[in-house]
Amino acid sequence: MSKPTIVVLMGGPDAEREVSVSSGTAVALALRQAGWPVLDEIIDCPTASEIAAIPGDVVFPALHGPWGEGGPLQALLEMDGRPFVGSSSRVAAQCMDKALTKQVARDLGVRTPNWCHARRGDILSVPPPAVVKPNDDGSSIDLSLCDTQDQLDRAAERVISKRGSALVESRICGREMTVSVLGNQVLPIIEIQPASGCYDYEAKYDREDTRYLVSPDLPERVTAEMRKATRTLCNHLGIRDVARVDFLVDGTGSWMLEVNTMPGFTDHSLLPMAASDSGMSMADLCNELVKMAISRGSATTTGVSHLD
Repeated sequence: MSKPTIVVLMGGPDAEREVSVSSGTAVALALRQAGWPVLDEIIDCPTASEIAAIPGDVVFPALHGPWGEGGPLQALLEMDGRPFVGSSSRVAAQCMDKALTKQVARDLGVRTPNWCHARRGDILSVPPPAVVKPNDDGSSIDLSLCDTQDQLDRAAERVISKRGSALVESRICGREMTVSVLGNQVLPIIEIQPASGCYDYEAKYDREDTRYLVSPDLPERVTAEMRKATRTLCNHLGIRDVARVDFLVDGTGSWMLEVNTMPGFTDHSLLPMAASDSGMSMADLCNELVKMAISRGSATTTGVSHLD
């Protein structure tokens, strides 16, 4: 019996389109190395009928951003019915909403910096120093670090004008960490050390001066705290297959920033790095994700992978 054909979707209409194409290209190569028949498909913003016309048996949507990662594409894939890698449309939409995710974290007892989700005319209840960013995007797009009220007001106005709202978050001075999840496995913690002091889009994808430390030297209680927070959040939110949870660590412990339901797969990306430290090649990683989707069955199946 021949293997199912995997269609790798990439591109999309979001700001991270180029990153998505890099991720999708890497995923397609890895799946071919793992022995799967693969079709590469660069998409823009397809309709349900256009999705249905794309051949293939299983979908690997390697897209990032509000449309490709935040629920709309997942809703189309659920209508299509084929198994696909990643979380459901409901979960994807909830996790893309940073303010909502932070409220869930706070309700669960997971520490997260104070925040306000501001729209035009709102009073900014979080004072500087603060971070301003879109409430529903990734890769540090349109992110500003603000030390004064004037900087904060201007940055918030800029994001609100462009996006309709802005997330204003108390700025925590600390070490940047990320914890990846694969199925029911929490992968090694990675510390990110950007040369400029800010892990912005250029530091993530364009420059070569960012350092990454796998299993960094941390107090045991902080390591345990981040791993527990990751398990708690992913289980409560209903994450499937894969995720990455970002943290800052200061002298008081860890602070959860956001949850990513489709982490990057580029040569700068943190999930493949964490998987590699656990003995998994990129081909192993992508192979496992496809097998999870196939074992779940059609896209309408509601199974959730729970972390031990």
